[in-house]
Amino acid sequence: MLTAEKKNWEWEIDNSSSYWGESLRELWSFRHLIASLVRRHFILNYQQTVLGPFWILFQPIMTLITYVVVFDKMVGIPTGTLPPVLFYFSGIVLWNFFSDSFSGTSNTFRDNAQIFSKVYFPRIIMPVSVIVTHVFRFLMQLAMLLLFIAYYWLFKDLQLSFSAWVFAVPLAVLMLGCMGLGLGLLFSVLTAKYRDISNLVSLGIRLMMFVTPVIFPLSTVPEGVQWIVKINPLSPLFELFRLSLLGEGYVSHWHLLYSFVFMVVVLSGSLLLFNKQGTKLMDVV
Repeated sequence: MLTAEKKNWEWEIDNSSSYWGESLRELWSFRHLIASLVRRHFILNYQQTVLGPFWILFQPIMTLITYVVVFDKMVGIPTGTLPPVLFYFSGIVLWNFFSDSFSGTSNTFRDNAQIFSKVYFPRIIMPVSVIVTHVFRFLMQLAMLLLFIAYYWLFKDLQLSFSAWVFAVPLAVLMLGCMGLGLGLLFSVLTAKYRDISNLVSLGIRLMMFVTPVIFPLSTVPEGVQWIVKINPLSPLFELFRLSLLGEGYVSHWHLLYSFVFMVVVLSGSLLLFNKQGTKLMDVV
């Protein structure tokens, strides 16, 4: 009678799920897949288009022109001592990064159901590739913002008071990206079960912009309603971003701590939920 030898499998796929998901070592082994997915996102978005990758810059430029005409020339919203072009463009660049990261990851299961049902890889790879894609888009738009700042500094006598806050730019971007990823993972589970939730995501992103210092500085909000903007965890990050790059913005350590705690809670909770529900959702998508 032959006894079955115990085999040490390199991969073993079953229907079990865990809150902790895959190890960092396993995720690192899929780094080439992330690079391929990022390339795929760029090709799908800009292949066979008139402007190609220039759309990454064209969209925020057109938005900037609209904001300057409407909110500066017609409505007259004050932007402090900052030129309206720099104030609005800094908000546009950062808001695009958050909204694209949030909306891009919120439909992870719905948009990739065919791939998930046929090929095994850690499900978290897909939203991570979306975030990496938008990081590259953000860097291109940030480069244009820096060119605008240099122009105003050289030719428009813009006075910039740089301080130690200038090193906080990566912190603001990192925290905002983690918030977008965390909220996206949370709603990706919800939209997989209830498809109409995606409409709520689109509406929520539009409404959230009006309680975030994108088109107005926090200092211009009346004190009676300022608490509405302050309870928004995104607000301190936008003010920190402008303070770091342009030298003007209202930031307190308590507000930053509040945003950091919110980010940690949302991201960690969403990751646990995403890992636990990832394999089960394929039956309902």
